[in-house]
Amino acid sequence: MNIDQKSWKEFKDSGLLWWTNRILHTFGWAIVFEVEVDGEITNVYPARVKFRGFSEESEERGFSNLSNYLKENISEINNEAKITEEK
Repeated sequence: MNIDQKSWKEFKDSGLLWWTNRILHTFGWAIVFEVEVDGEITNVYPARVKFRGFSEESEERGFSNLSNYLKENISEINNEAKITEEK
């Protein structure tokens, strides 16, 4: 199967939400997560936003999370890309 459903938490924790929102901020958009005190994600939605970019601390955390995600998943990502190239 070509689709492996993942949780919003995994998407957020990987750094991919931060990366996606960095791009969306260019257009005044963001994906917003509503999170309870216990960490449970209760709602996710696209929104128009007036702000652009993130604080230095958020940027450092985002790059760190995304780098860790890539380090842990690069073999699988690379293998999937090779399969796509062969088709």
